[in-house]
Amino acid sequence: METTPAKRASWSGQMSFILAAAASAIGLGNLWRFPYLAAQYGGGTFILVYLVLVVTLGFTLMTTEIAIGRMTQQSQLTAYSKLHKGWGIIGLLATIIPLVIVPYYCVIGGWVLKYFWTYLRIVCGNASAAEALSDSGAFFGGFITAPFAPFGFGLLFILACALVIVLGVKGGIERSNKVMMPLLFLMAAGIAVYVCCLPGSGEGLKYYLVPNMDALRADVVDKATGEAVRVFSWAQLGKTVLGAMGQMFYSLSLAMGIMITYGSYMRKEDSIEKCVRRIEIFDTLIAVVAGLMIIPVVYMFAVKTGTPVKEAMNAGPGLMFVTLPKVFAGFGAAGPWVGVVFFLLVIFAALTSAISLYEACVASVCDLLGMKRRNATFFMFFVIAFLAVFSAIGYGPWANVTMSAGFKNMGFTGAWTEGKLFLLQFLDFFDFITNSFLMPVVAALTCVFIGWVVKTKAIEDEVLHGEQRFAAAGFYRVMVKFIAPALIVAVLVSEVCRAFGIGGWKI
Repeated sequence: METTPAKRASWSGQMSFILAAAASAIGLGNLWRFPYLAAQYGGGTFILVYLVLVVTLGFTLMTTEIAIGRMTQQSQLTAYSKLHKGWGIIGLLATIIPLVIVPYYCVIGGWVLKYFWTYLRIVCGNASAAEALSDSGAFFGGFITAPFAPFGFGLLFILACALVIVLGVKGGIERSNKVMMPLLFLMAAGIAVYVCCLPGSGEGLKYYLVPNMDALRADVVDKATGEAVRVFSWAQLGKTVLGAMGQMFYSLSLAMGIMITYGSYMRKEDSIEKCVRRIEIFDTLIAVVAGLMIIPVVYMFAVKTGTPVKEAMNAGPGLMFVTLPKVFAGFGAAGPWVGVVFFLLVIFAALTSAISLYEACVASVCDLLGMKRRNATFFMFFVIAFLAVFSAIGYGPWANVTMSAGFKNMGFTGAWTEGKLFLLQFLDFFDFITNSFLMPVVAALTCVFIGWVVKTKAIEDEVLHGEQRFAAAGFYRVMVKFIAPALIVAVLVSEVCRAFGIGGWKI
């Protein structure tokens, strides 16, 4: 099978690559983190800032990674050292990221499988399943603290990824994306239309889509009157920009080795610049549609129950696994059906992202050791399954095993913890190390590497293989050498501040 540089696998066409890359980018971050951040940062205000960052910083980083992959015909582990032997450390760090992420990502995918199976049982008339889910907080808490169930469902999710990957780039990844991506878009659009047609959804849509400039203001004391007044705050603007930048980072699958690996399967005649723009459109579209699915109904739920909207838009698993089941319960007889479709959609989104993370690991093993794809896939299956154990039972039998005592605001706390802050279990720790630290470090080093060591001309020449001209060449040079590194360092600092609760940063 196509596993060595001499017989490198390839996508069947430009659209296949776009679908695969977009599928990788469209994951759980789009479905629970984007709506939450939009709700926290002024709805349309956040969306506008996010769009600007996607077409500037996102374009720069994605173009760089895809070009590195296609230029070297290698995965991220060996691509950097092929360009310059002294910089192979970036490839090593970029490989650690998917290796650490995919086990806990698959555990969360297992949570989604559990909810889909539960809603399916309810639709089939299972009264015990309906009764169990009637208290969504207790249901979620009971499941994630169980001794084996979280690992069992996570293992099924890992196996599903392995079965796709072992079939190869065209026969597995490409073919599965051609099925899952259209279904994902159809289901997302269907749920969004259903939600938008619900009585009372208008206020929620307004809250989500209309720019709220009050989100950029802060309370200060008027020296003349001694009263608190709201004025424009540069700090709030900075938090909005950094929040959108962090979301863009995760949403576009940057600095995870994925785009380098997928780029290595890209044909020389395909246009990198056009592909990147289309991937950005697909990814942003599904993120915005996710907000249309979630924010109006959560807004209505908050108003109905007297809960502050920002509190109802709780970040992380709480929104998807605790709040939304309560919302679906309010739909009456249609609720279980909405639950089935919604969690099937989430399964597809999680699968496409997990497959890309898994593939980055498999491709690295193949490139480094010359191992056949089938052997590398099953080798990684056992590695990922072993590492998944830590996250799967981190809220159950190993709930008292923590990595440190200093992290705060990790986003995995909620009502199901019964007042105990499970801030530092393995899953939370792995999430912090990869998303908040390693990814910004790899991205910043990549910009320095390309901008000042290899030089941007290497990337520009690679882009020109599929284009008569690189329209954004001048913009790209300035971004990758100066602006992008500065912005990425700002993300790194903000993420560390968020994790440690420094300076009031809570996103």
